[in-house]
Amino acid sequence: MRIGISCYPTFGGSGVVASELAMALADGIDGAPGDQVHVISYAMPSRLAIRSPNLFFHEVVVPRYPLFDYPPYSLALATKMVEVARHARLDVMHVHYAVPNAVSAVLARQILAPHPLPVVTTLHGTDVTLVGIDPNYLETTRFGIEQSDAVTTPSAYLREVTLEQLGIELPIDVVPNFIDPDRFDPAGSCQGGSRWAQPGEKLLVHISNFRPVKRVHDVLATFHRVHTERPDTRLLMVGDGPDRSQAEQYCRTHGFCDAVTFTGTIFAVEEVLIGSDLFLFTSESESFGLAILEAMACGVPVVATGAGGVPEVIDDGVTGTLHPVGDVDAMAASALELLADDDRRRRFGRAGRKRAVGEFGESEMVGRYRGIYQRVLAKANGAAAEAEAATSGAAAGA
Repeated sequence: MRIGISCYPTFGGSGVVASELAMALADGIDGAPGDQVHVISYAMPSRLAIRSPNLFFHEVVVPRYPLFDYPPYSLALATKMVEVARHARLDVMHVHYAVPNAVSAVLARQILAPHPLPVVTTLHGTDVTLVGIDPNYLETTRFGIEQSDAVTTPSAYLREVTLEQLGIELPIDVVPNFIDPDRFDPAGSCQGGSRWAQPGEKLLVHISNFRPVKRVHDVLATFHRVHTERPDTRLLMVGDGPDRSQAEQYCRTHGFCDAVTFTGTIFAVEEVLIGSDLFLFTSESESFGLAILEAMACGVPVVATGAGGVPEVIDDGVTGTLHPVGDVDAMAASALELLADDDRRRRFGRAGRKRAVGEFGESEMVGRYRGIYQRVLAKANGAAAEAEAATSGAAAGA
């Protein structure tokens, strides 16, 4: 197949999933030949590696004119989609994040008519729960979703939220996020988090884009309680974003900076996860929790909030522990219990790895997406054939 994928290039779940999907499709799954994949964005996505002759990147350039206080990215994106679709003869366009990607893809499809270009939209969370319900975007968000040929979400939670908050009625496929079992393998050669800890230290890790919804202050408050009881612990804060400076100030104010390492963004997150002892995740809203899944795949138990779709990933009491949002005392208590019981912590880690590989493996989820592509393409081709036949019949009758 010839597939277009549009996403944001930033270090966030939507861009990561889109990039991993693009690379997996281009490489081929289960020994099958790879698809031809064209990634479209305003910059190279953070996780995307052009490692296959089947994989291409197309930059969206937004001209700046004195007339435009705000350059119209959505129009430039739609134009680039049309150009790529025509040149590469795309079969399907898969967009990640509703605003403006879905609307731009629907516009591109209309420009390309009568050539069919079915649009698959994957929602990732804030495009529905935050941006999508903003009155400034609500109608266009709803329009882009309703006009898509197929819509997917990574969790049943987000599917229900989408239907409820946007007031729409349409079928939505749930396709969970996924991991490459070979890449996130604790038995592999990667040294992982052991490189970041001092001898004898227990290493706790948090990975996010440091936005307010991630509540990184709760990560630090939880660790502060843990470190007070267990001075042999270290926290690795991986990522960057608007709340990083506040997080660093929190450490200085409470006097435990020496036990916290801020690494900035690390794209190969397995290099910090493998060999770590615990993963902390404190979001107040989460559609899935890809970072949680990657930690589980690396055999790392997770102490997390039970927000949104997180309970669909973590088996509470088996692969990690779930707590109310903001309950740092409970999260610290769970962390201390796991750190004090190596056997239980390793058991959680093994169970997490088994669940990640068995239920969220790359091959199955990429296969599900390909099935959706084939479904919408067959429907679009059928509709195009019917329209052409009707036109030919009308011409013959005249």
